[in-house]
Amino acid sequence: MAARTALLFLLGAAGVGPAPSQGSRGDREPVYRDCLAHCERRNCSEAGLRHFRSRQPLYMSLTGWTCRDDCKYECMWLTVGLYLQEGYKVPQFHGKWPFSRFLFFQEPASAFASFLNGLANLVMLNRYKATVPRSSPMYHTCIAFAWVSLNAWFWSMVFHTRETNLHRKWTISVHQQSSFTQCTCVVSGKLLCKTKLWPFATALGGFLLLFLACHVSYLTLVRFDYGYNMAANVAIGLLNLFWWLGWCMRNQQRLPYVWKCVAVVLLLQALALLELLDFPPLFWVFDAHAIWHISTIPVNILFYSFLVDDSLYLLKANSDILKID
Repeated sequence: MAARTALLFLLGAAGVGPAPSQGSRGDREPVYRDCLAHCERRNCSEAGLRHFRSRQPLYMSLTGWTCRDDCKYECMWLTVGLYLQEGYKVPQFHGKWPFSRFLFFQEPASAFASFLNGLANLVMLNRYKATVPRSSPMYHTCIAFAWVSLNAWFWSMVFHTRETNLHRKWTISVHQQSSFTQCTCVVSGKLLCKTKLWPFATALGGFLLLFLACHVSYLTLVRFDYGYNMAANVAIGLLNLFWWLGWCMRNQQRLPYVWKCVAVVLLLQALALLELLDFPPLFWVFDAHAIWHISTIPVNILFYSFLVDDSLYLLKANSDILKID
């Protein structure tokens, strides 16, 4: 152990670290690798595996935690302890900060925050359905938006509960589908409320859905390109941002509730900056990503409040038009 500590000390002092494409500093440390190899030989061989399974809690086995996963977890904390003992900054492992596991939750704060975001969407969806009549022009658009959001938050919770390569790819793909579909639903839906813009709205919606199909097909069947995925995410986010701000500016004088939409758009952009922060988790639980998820919970409520106001306004406006006709 003394030799391993000395080696870790020399690596830290020299500032040796892997290139981002080759892994994270923590999982490339000889201490971590030696620990992992020893743990797998001891616990994951045929005899050791029987003993591991006999003492593994049922909730861990049901959620797919393996002997190798446990070895990675134990060796990660061994390496973190050595870093802290020598006074060095905490390293990342496999592209992630070390998190203290709670039951079967790998990232408990982000998983719970994803659940709360989904719950907020579900509660506000029920409130929307109870308040807005089905005859409102935006009713079905808002319902579709809500279900897409619920789907995205569910898979976000799954991803933060236990990350695997499949979960990572599926969750990122679902979030992309969520962004594209929300843009398609809300932008096209707002345009469809104006009869003269119906052809343009239909064409825009069709283009966005086609783009979504091509995007998901490329990521699934051709290559899961993180750079391209991020560029697509930024592009659709900017489209949403500028469209909503433009709509708010055009309607701020005659619609008193527009401030809610402006607040939501600006808050989402400001809160997204939390993702740029990069620090080890506070109490080994709260990182920047978890704080971002937590901060979006009230924004969901405000946006649904805007959707209720807007849907009721459109319903009344349509009723007034029919009376005049």
